[in-house]
Amino acid sequence: MLQFVAVVVIAALVALDQGIKHLAVVHLEPIGSFPLLDGVLQLSYVENTGAAFGSFSQYTTLLSVFTGIVLLCGFVYLLLGKCKPIPVYIAAILILAGGAGNLIDRVGRGFVVDYIEPLFIEFAVFNFADILVCVGAATLILYLLYDMLRDAKKTKPVSENENATD
Repeated sequence: MLQFVAVVVIAALVALDQGIKHLAVVHLEPIGSFPLLDGVLQLSYVENTGAAFGSFSQYTTLLSVFTGIVLLCGFVYLLLGKCKPIPVYIAAILILAGGAGNLIDRVGRGFVVDYIEPLFIEFAVFNFADILVCVGAATLILYLLYDMLRDAKKTKPVSENENATD
């Protein structure tokens, strides 16, 4: 049952991502940019042929194949019920949804539609799918750090004084 819910949530997030990107193509591409918060944030239409934040733009086909393989493995892992802790499950859902959303663009358009541009820092233009992947990855990293700390406390070495028997 949990796997079914995960697939529905992933599908809904991918549909939302694709819907936003469609709006960006229809309304933002013709004008280029639209300021939201002066000096802080604007919407800017960008066609990204690379990976995260425009890196590896000359390897679009390789990125598509690699992303497809990773997504396939992730979906199998998720559907087999291998994600036991809920934070790992949530992270997997977010990463798979974001990866699938960008893969659909890369395969269907030959590029990923990016549109969120922060102006208060020097940073790349990105999209909703990128946010999903980053939040999912951060969730996974935080959970793994928590899990490592929890395990370290459980297996704390016994001091010599506690071992001594008189």
